[in-house]
Amino acid sequence: MKQKLKSKIILPFLVFTFLFTGVAFKSDFFEIAKQIEIFTTLFKEINMNYVDETNPGDLMDTAIKNMLKDLDPYTVFMNEQDVEAARINNTGDYTGIGASVKTLKDKLLILEPYKDYPADKAGLKAGDEIIKVEDILVSTFKENAGDLLRGAPGSKVNVTYVRQGKTNTTTITRQEVEINAVSLFDMVNDKTGYIALTKFNRKASRETANALKELKADGAESIILDLRGNPGGLLSEAINIVNLFVPKGRLVVTTKSKVEKYNKTYFTKNNPIDTQIPLIVLIDGGSASASEIVSGSLQDLDRAVIIGSRSFGKGLVQRPKPLTYGTQVKITISRYYTPSGRCIQALDYWHRDKNGNAIRVKKEDFNEFKTKNGRSVFDGGGIEPDVEIALSKPSTITKAILSNDYVFNFATNYYYSHPEPNLTTFKLSDSDFRMFKSYLKSNRFDFKTETETALLKLKEVANKEELMKDLSGDYKKLKQSLNELKNKAVDENKVQLTSLLENEIIKRYFYREGLHEYYLTHNTEIKTAVEILSNINKYNSYLN
Repeated sequence: MKQKLKSKIILPFLVFTFLFTGVAFKSDFFEIAKQIEIFTTLFKEINMNYVDETNPGDLMDTAIKNMLKDLDPYTVFMNEQDVEAARINNTGDYTGIGASVKTLKDKLLILEPYKDYPADKAGLKAGDEIIKVEDILVSTFKENAGDLLRGAPGSKVNVTYVRQGKTNTTTITRQEVEINAVSLFDMVNDKTGYIALTKFNRKASRETANALKELKADGAESIILDLRGNPGGLLSEAINIVNLFVPKGRLVVTTKSKVEKYNKTYFTKNNPIDTQIPLIVLIDGGSASASEIVSGSLQDLDRAVIIGSRSFGKGLVQRPKPLTYGTQVKITISRYYTPSGRCIQALDYWHRDKNGNAIRVKKEDFNEFKTKNGRSVFDGGGIEPDVEIALSKPSTITKAILSNDYVFNFATNYYYSHPEPNLTTFKLSDSDFRMFKSYLKSNRFDFKTETETALLKLKEVANKEELMKDLSGDYKKLKQSLNELKNKAVDENKVQLTSLLENEIIKRYFYREGLHEYYLTHNTEIKTAVEILSNINKYNSYLN
């Protein structure tokens, strides 16, 4: 009786509160009230009358997630732990073990221990599989198992992990972890400076500015800004970084929304460090959001030459909205547009194909825009580089190999069977690559091409129309030819795969800092950038 009375009092109150605190909902007043009333009465009846015990929290969590998944992947509900994780990502500081960790079904996988932080000091390596934290089995822990590794500075945590089939234990002393936005800055040669910016947290523009000043003091007459793999972060930091290279008062990005107050234009507000120094920005498919604002605006303002492959295309703007009990909802409120008017967003989540996948704009439907100097640039999602490097864009087979962690796992095995290589001269040999191919074969690696999918569809249609008997011979020949092409695909992508393997292996021995040092002498994009910067006429030809 108490539960029924509570529902009768609270549910109408919730409807009333929702409707009269949001001006934007006035036009849908009746429909919103109706749908909330249907949902709340359904939720009450399920919890009161279902044959088995239900967990209201789990039911609501499922309902919220299913409602939001029809919008876009960035509009998400955040519980208390998610809110804290977001804070950490923005500030760059947290207390924990100092490692990048991937949560799997029954274990925590160490992806990358940070140099000289607790996990590294305790001996943990990339590829280690944590199966138990204190007395808690990861496989039976229902919440986010990564949270088990967090704790107060100075506190100790015992972990049990598996390495190369052997179970080990270690004790980690937690500490404050400060995540740098700039993982490395150095001189590539006596005239060219290099800055690797991996995050857009609150330290990003300050660290980039300091790096730029030091490199100029060391004699840098040109700069390479590396945004590859940078997933973005704070908009304000992106604007400040653009401001390092362009004058005060320049348009950087515009946001457009159906809600008037979210329509904004953002200009540079500070005095720059250097508006003339030749600048090249490196991007790839992992460069998203704030990385695309920086690269896109510098391209539109003809302030930098962009090198690499088309960026990710994340042009949707989110804003967290506080809810009750320390939770939040992060809502997509608008879209980003570069100074020329290009929309950065690549995928249209509001128009989907028959399989429910978001639609990508076709190249023939791209729209043309003009940079400050009148150069043609196009939308279609993401930033298209001025100089495209084929190796920057993973092929179909490379994507399949990476998504199945074959490069990561091979690098783990390589680390435990080879001595430390020379950082400046390391190259994977032909015999090493043959070993990698054998590794793929032993793990029964296979991947499905779009052609193969279409061929299977053809078979289904032919069977329906009773034509398969007559087509079976041709079908078998096509299938055989396709398999032969797939078998050759690894060799045809040898250069790209070798580069990815070398990078992952170098990171195992020399951490992320060592990887960026390795880039300075071995990376194709950096070599291309240095070549362009060494010829000022060639550099200017891309901008005029």
